[in-house]
Amino acid sequence: MIRFMAGRLMQMATILLLMSLLVYVLIGLMPGDPIDLMISANPDLTPADAERLKALHGLDRPLLERYWLWLSQALGGDLGYSRLHARPVLDVLLPALGNTVVLMGAAFLLSVAISLPAGIFAALRPASWVDYLVNLACFAGISVPPFWLALMLITLFSVILGILPASAVSTAPDPSFWDRLRHLAMPVATLGLLSAGGVTRYVRASMRETLRQDFVRTAAAKGVGRARLVLNHALPNALVPVITILALDVGALFSGALITEIMFAYPGMGKLLFDAIMGNDYNLALVGLLFATLVTLVCNLGADIGYAALDPRVTFAAVRDRG
Repeated sequence: MIRFMAGRLMQMATILLLMSLLVYVLIGLMPGDPIDLMISANPDLTPADAERLKALHGLDRPLLERYWLWLSQALGGDLGYSRLHARPVLDVLLPALGNTVVLMGAAFLLSVAISLPAGIFAALRPASWVDYLVNLACFAGISVPPFWLALMLITLFSVILGILPASAVSTAPDPSFWDRLRHLAMPVATLGLLSAGGVTRYVRASMRETLRQDFVRTAAAKGVGRARLVLNHALPNALVPVITILALDVGALFSGALITEIMFAYPGMGKLLFDAIMGNDYNLALVGLLFATLVTLVCNLGADIGYAALDPRVTFAAVRDRG
């Protein structure tokens, strides 16, 4: 266990280092820099002022030298300042991170709460009207664009019925739990319903495959009850491949909810990263993308630990060899 965790932590550190270099180089190669934007916004700045500002911010140095300087400061705890917000990066990032964690966690729980029962129910009744109905709902969840579902929910619940707010995270400086819940309802429903479509299909396919296994038939022949057969024997084994999908789904929800956050004006990580990249806010974009990478890596690590927890045949040595 200790050897496995040490190896995975080293892999995560290496990936984060390579990711930071890649993102920094790509952002640095984008046309324009903060000083150019300042010059375009203030025609009174002279070329001498521009050169002095670039020297002050280190933008006159080679790209790799600037990256090494940033990395040295980041390892010391200094992640720099956000140009767009004129504040330290962490002061800008942490509120958006908190909003995204709440949105992601609620959408993930909704997705699991829908996909597990629906997938199991459809697998237990193959080729029935229930199976066809679940498959139809899954295809709808996979095919519907997020912006369209968001627009439909806003039209129905905000415009026609007027029972849910259409945007933001609250309407009061010190929002109550009920106020936050009302603002989260439609973004969570958009992400959760669309995510549940794909997860349900994986649960259904994995459950059907597991129910055909010899150990399930043997348990049924020994007189094991239907509920115990499904929940104690088939379900833990069927969840092993689904865990990978859930782990990747968390990473997608964390950094890929851009359309949903824009539609509902939700100040999360997706919208923050988009604004930072479009505004050439190097530090904010870089640190935000590294946070998204770290979350994905942590979710994959959790999936590997889940393999060993659900299937006693899987050991950490086997998981390490597989990785």
